Amino acid sequence: MPNSTKIAFIGLGVMGFPMAGHLQKAGFPVTVYNRTTAKAELWVETYAGAWQSTPGLAARGAAIILICVGNDEDVRSVFYGDDGVLGAVKPGTLVIDHTTTSAELARELNQAVVAAGGQFLDAPVSGGQAGAINGQLSIMAGGEQEAFTAAAPIFGTYGKGWQLLGPAGSGQLCKMVNQLCIAGILQGLSEGLALAQKSGLDVATVQKVLGGGAAQSWQLDNRAQTMAQGDYDFGFAIDWMVKDLGYCLDEANSKGLDLPVASQVLGFYQELQAAGQNRCDTSALLSRLVKPV
Repeated sequence: MPNSTKIAFIGLGVMGFPMAGHLQKAGFPVTVYNRTTAKAELWVETYAGAWQSTPGLAARGAAIILICVGNDEDVRSVFYGDDGVLGAVKPGTLVIDHTTTSAELARELNQAVVAAGGQFLDAPVSGGQAGAINGQLSIMAGGEQEAFTAAAPIFGTYGKGWQLLGPAGSGQLCKMVNQLCIAGILQGLSEGLALAQKSGLDVATVQKVLGGGAAQSWQLDNRAQTMAQGDYDFGFAIDWMVKDLGYCLDEANSKGLDLPVASQVLGFYQELQAAGQNRCDTSALLSRLVKPV
């Protein structure tokens, strides 16, 4: 796919802003849309490219339309309607939704895009803001192989790896697995660090020892020190994890599956939301157990 391929990127949050920037820096002509105009103007100042005042205008004439917003309703707000991107979908247009949504929405969007003659991928990402900035995201995709193959040059600008999991919705299901694992790991790490601190152990030494054994994880390597210091003003916000775990539990309930750990951790995150920590990093689970030292 030549870099002359016109790209529309809808949504310039902490993930979308650098992701769209990687595409522009790779030589793709990118037109962006963001609900807050100032953010779109800042993106153009930072990366060049262009911005438009509605999703539909940004997507007009684009061969590939990427969406990276907040939740199901945010996606619907930029996808449908007179100003939505669906009206810009033509035969051959590829629509990629990087938003973490329900699998049900992914299947709905796929039907709408295919009916318009286009192709669709649900492609949520993992790696957080740092992964987006550094072009090191892990991308989980659902859709057809042809669309996935066409997306590879796009994914290569901001991803370190990407995998097709199955038909539309499969990427979102994989992201649910990802979030369930993270929630459980963070709660376990929080409880372990709480015991370490109450016992007078040095967290840096504990981290070094555990990092060479079976307890090693990305969360241990990257969050143990900040958690011990009570530093939660960064990373993936609790608000977003509450949203994601809600999708996980809805999907599990539809399959008659009980997820007791996820349900309990969701309750813990909702407590932190109510206490005003909703924008803190998800590692703030430790703050329920001990005060920072």
